[in-house]
Amino acid sequence: MSTATGTEPTSLHAADTHDLIRVEGARENNLKDISVEIPKRRLTVFTGVSGSGKSSLVFATIAAESQRMINETYSAFVQGFMPSLARPEVDRLEGLTTAIIVDQERMGSNPRSTVGTATDANAMLRILFSRLGSPQIGPPTAFSFNVPTRKASGVMSTDKGGRVEKNVVSQAVYLGGMCPRCEGMGNVSDIDLTALYDETKTLEDGALTVPGYSMDGWFGRLFEGVGLPMNKPIDNFTKKQLDTMLYSEPTKIKVEGINLTFEGIIPKIQKSMLSKDPEAMQPHVRRFVERAVTFQRCPECEGTRLTREALASKINGKNIAELCQMQISDLTGWIRDLQEPSVAPLLKGLQHLLDSFTEIGLGYLSLDRPAGTLSGGEAQRTKMIRHLGSSLTDVTYVFDEPTIGLHPHDIERMNNLLLQLRDKGNTVLVVEHKPETIAIADHVIDLGPGAGTAGGTLCFEGTVDALRSSDTITGRHLDDRAGLKETVRASSGVLEVRGASTHNLRNVDVDIPLGVLCVVTGVAGSGKSSLIHGSVAGREGVVVIDQGAIRGSRRSNPATYTGLLEPIRKAFAKANGVKPALFSSNSEGACPTCNGAGVIYTELGVMATVESPCEDCEGKRFQASVLEYRLGGKNIAEVLAMSVTEAEEFFSGGEARTPAAHKVLDRLADVGLGYLSLGQPLTTLSGGERQRLKLATQMGEKGDIYILDEPTTGLHLADVEQLLGLLDRLVDSGKSVIVIEHHQAVMAHADWIIDLGPGAGHDGGKVVFEGTPAELVAGKSTLTGEHLAAYVGG
Repeated sequence: MSTATGTEPTSLHAADTHDLIRVEGARENNLKDISVEIPKRRLTVFTGVSGSGKSSLVFATIAAESQRMINETYSAFVQGFMPSLARPEVDRLEGLTTAIIVDQERMGSNPRSTVGTATDANAMLRILFSRLGSPQIGPPTAFSFNVPTRKASGVMSTDKGGRVEKNVVSQAVYLGGMCPRCEGMGNVSDIDLTALYDETKTLEDGALTVPGYSMDGWFGRLFEGVGLPMNKPIDNFTKKQLDTMLYSEPTKIKVEGINLTFEGIIPKIQKSMLSKDPEAMQPHVRRFVERAVTFQRCPECEGTRLTREALASKINGKNIAELCQMQISDLTGWIRDLQEPSVAPLLKGLQHLLDSFTEIGLGYLSLDRPAGTLSGGEAQRTKMIRHLGSSLTDVTYVFDEPTIGLHPHDIERMNNLLLQLRDKGNTVLVVEHKPETIAIADHVIDLGPGAGTAGGTLCFEGTVDALRSSDTITGRHLDDRAGLKETVRASSGVLEVRGASTHNLRNVDVDIPLGVLCVVTGVAGSGKSSLIHGSVAGREGVVVIDQGAIRGSRRSNPATYTGLLEPIRKAFAKANGVKPALFSSNSEGACPTCNGAGVIYTELGVMATVESPCEDCEGKRFQASVLEYRLGGKNIAEVLAMSVTEAEEFFSGGEARTPAAHKVLDRLADVGLGYLSLGQPLTTLSGGERQRLKLATQMGEKGDIYILDEPTTGLHLADVEQLLGLLDRLVDSGKSVIVIEHHQAVMAHADWIIDLGPGAGHDGGKVVFEGTPAELVAGKSTLTGEHLAAYVGG
């Protein structure tokens, strides 16, 4: 038997040599044949200006190929139910591991989805109550507001050895916890009848005020056909007639020999209007719904969404709804005090989950908070929670700006979490702009040098120190520090807020100065958004530019989204003496082969759908006859292929001079989107580009006060300077600008700062400072003051 000599072999085991992810020839979106090597089991940060190709490399190439290859391991049957993913435009990818994507997409705004249901905390609490709740009412489903109680009775037959036995089942009950009145929504909608009709008028005189209900057409015949008096004021209707008009179930009737269905106004409104997303409605319909429908807390369950039985079952004097309403940091303490050996493993799992919330800086949330109300940063951190305690190693975690919405005080905590994931043996890839997070990277990959067509090349790869001394845009701006302004503007008046108590605000009184740049700051969860959106946003003359996603399909582009296409189409139509509809790829001018999409989609079953340019229009999206019409020597396809900067020059003078189009293009250039092409699909824009596109669009609205919710989201350090210039121009033009922001450069540039805190959730909700940035730095009395002083070197 041989023995070891004590000398270790110097060569690595073959399995340990695979320590790099190799990308060769990446060409996705604007990437220009990039080849790069990324170290495994290290933290790599991808930097570069917004639109430089970071997301194209990390998400659309590395993560997308990893997911596609995992999906291919499933059977064709299972793949049929999964989204089909196309292979990214890349020559070669080596060394990939399983990718887990934690992006900043908002969580679904399904009204039934809450923080508790999205993170499994509710599921654990339901099991806990089914075991320990007193009185004991049933299984975990009895505490779920998504499961209704079902009752069934009838005959059950069993086939045994060729003979059928029949048993009468008197009643089977499937117990659920859904409140029957509000169907687990927590609120009920009531329709204000006075908004539906004018009771002093008759039907034929237009008593109904519901959009689309005109008595001149078929509606008039329908109402007459069902037996309603057309020439009698609604005030004089019998109870039965009013009931028929408002609440009638679909009823078959014959009008002038034609079979039709009559349905009451209220069920019709509920199906045609209330089931739709308000954002998708036509403006006049949305105004009617806002006027006619009132939402109020369900009187049966008092907004808890649960049945009375579920609310009666308690543990140590608390029911499940009361626990879900508690701030998570308080709930953690309550669970820790619960000593029950019979459910010890469950309590341990729940304890760890709730501790993760506090660890990640979300301890101020409650489990009953609707998931759709979380900001982009909160949603991303909520998704992170399930990975913190994971036993998986050698996984690639992909993060998209994890510091969004975080106060400088919380960024350090986020950095520690990223390092923890790396130290477990995982590869962590982070797309990020904040210098505090770039500083902890083991490896940095900088893309650029510009955005859009001016980007997509590899500018630098190496350590953070090497990046600092490199001559790239990121390297030059990495140590940028905005100084405090020597003089601040004087306010022209104040906007009074009195007794603000939305969410965690504690009866806040504050005067917001007008005619200046006012920054509202504070740690995440301190009450900034509650103060501004709850007490200022609804006022007249206030324009809100929030973080909400911009809506648009692959047919939408900057020209359609900003309303720029309208004046362009009219200019083309006027110059050529034809209809404006011809110059829309979504209308009469569309190529008939691809319906104006520019590409043909070929479905291949379980394989990825193949996208190929349309052969008839060559991807130009218009009919050949439309492209013969010109304006200033260019056809509509050539105009849509222009960048914003080129189009701004084109529409400024000569035959193509169009002031309305030039005005919109000016705003797009103002927010730093001069490189975007007018016809680029919205789906290809980065997060920072979408935010600025929204900013450019809403700047055109008539308003005296602009509210911007974290406008630095997705902005490179070099672009923040341009944003500050834009905010200054807005204020100098006579507008009042209120910015909810964590970025120290914006705080330092402010004329006035309102700081909320001191902590988050019930530890916040108070104004802890109001004054100039210089006073905040001199006092260092708040967390924001300390971090701002360190930033400006005060």
